[in-house]
Amino acid sequence: MQDVIVGVIVLLLFYLLILAVGVIAAWKFKAKPGTSKTEMSVVAGRNISTTVGVFTMTATLVGGGYVNGTAESIATQGLMWTLAPFGIFLGLVLGGLFFAKPMREKRYLTMMDPFQQRYGDTVTALLYLTSFVGDVCWSASILSALGTSLSVIIELDVTVSIVVSSLIAVIYTTVGQMVAVAYTDIVQLVLIVLGLAIVTPFAMTNENAGDITAKATDWLGEPIAPKQIAAWVDLFIAMILGSIPWQSYFQRVLSVRGARQAQVLSVVGGLSALIMMVPPMLIGAVAVSADWNSTELGQSPADRQEAHMTLPYVLKYFTPKAVSILGLGAITAAVMSSTDSAILGSSSMFTHNVYSKVFRKKATEEELQWVQRVAIVIVGTIATVIALFFSTVYFLFILAADLVFVVLMPQLICILYVPFSNAYGALVGYFMALLLRFGAGESTLNISPFIEYPGYTSQDGQLFPYRVVTFIISMVVIVAVSLLTNWMMKTSEACRSCDFLRQCRSNHGNSWQIEDDKATKGDIYEANF
Repeated sequence: MQDVIVGVIVLLLFYLLILAVGVIAAWKFKAKPGTSKTEMSVVAGRNISTTVGVFTMTATLVGGGYVNGTAESIATQGLMWTLAPFGIFLGLVLGGLFFAKPMREKRYLTMMDPFQQRYGDTVTALLYLTSFVGDVCWSASILSALGTSLSVIIELDVTVSIVVSSLIAVIYTTVGQMVAVAYTDIVQLVLIVLGLAIVTPFAMTNENAGDITAKATDWLGEPIAPKQIAAWVDLFIAMILGSIPWQSYFQRVLSVRGARQAQVLSVVGGLSALIMMVPPMLIGAVAVSADWNSTELGQSPADRQEAHMTLPYVLKYFTPKAVSILGLGAITAAVMSSTDSAILGSSSMFTHNVYSKVFRKKATEEELQWVQRVAIVIVGTIATVIALFFSTVYFLFILAADLVFVVLMPQLICILYVPFSNAYGALVGYFMALLLRFGAGESTLNISPFIEYPGYTSQDGQLFPYRVVTFIISMVVIVAVSLLTNWMMKTSEACRSCDFLRQCRSNHGNSWQIEDDKATKGDIYEANF
């Protein structure tokens, strides 16, 4: 009972520290002259320094799903199939090279802005829904990781743990929004680094932990079987490109002072996240090599069908109590640093791209501030509810990246690098991606496959690289349908009259252009007829 009280006190002190930092940062942060309230709340007035940007990017990436999920995956599948950390690193390098600069140079407020300016509200709303689902799945995986950790280490009720942690994140995100999130991330990242750096050596040197080098074959994973190579490559590419089209990523890219800084924080943040995978990887290795018969569990978490609790169980049984509480602080920091980012990201897009552009085009700055606060509470609540009903961590984390890869990444590439793409191509490509992806089935959601790709068996599942193929087909469809509809609207008055997505308008006789009455300052994107 004494240990529980100590753990709760430490947790409360941590929560108070984070809450205080968030509130003080929002109070002290100085906006540049001429900065609107919306710009302050969404991108911190574009005045975040490169150093703070790297801290907030790294802390956002290294969430509870990342830390707990890496340990879980190492213990169950081995390093060979623990692809998310490597994928995130490579994805952010690509993001810095090809996506951060054009987005920052055009001074967008959210990831949805370029879509709304060219495609209009209908397509933007659909893309927002996909991004929203990705955010809440990501947040849920993170909160679930914290709930299981608290329940194991200090025997706190899972529901209470998840609800309280979500509530604290919602409070300081509501108060300070992007400024509060960025500066609390600094404290949280320091706690993550210190906590994991302290607990990992204790876990590895415990007398019952075993020698991880002796079991290296188990936790490194067996060589990939020839029939699984395509599936492995498929998942790896999904993890790489699926780490880019996130509002939480672009929110940091758009918050720094220039395009060059945006590229730097992307690459350095990805590298920092890759380094941070080492402690949970070693903890997963300890879980494989440890003598679980010496504990009251009697068998490993994987054998108990509790692989998602690998990290908290290792901390509980193979480190001193005080050390395990420090580890708990690291997990809590990791959870908070990503939860607030996902919640703020979805609420920002809803406020700026849905509410102010669709429902209330004449909304005042003050009204939008209150809408965003309400949206933060709603998104946080939805993520909390999902976290209470999903037991796995890593696979919910993977599902989120998987979904944004097949649906959003083709759209992002086309909006930035295919100037003639239009809303019709985007719309058909969107539904094509959903059909092909969910046709392959999804065990996390208990969806059985209704498309059996080449090589499918009931025992092995889908061995075909269906994610990458879906991504490619979606992008080809966007380009092809855009070219076709552009040609049709150029040559046929009847087609122009049926332009329900309002992609064209007449301009001096027979010249036609992509219409963009949603764009700031009346920008018009020319169609390459």
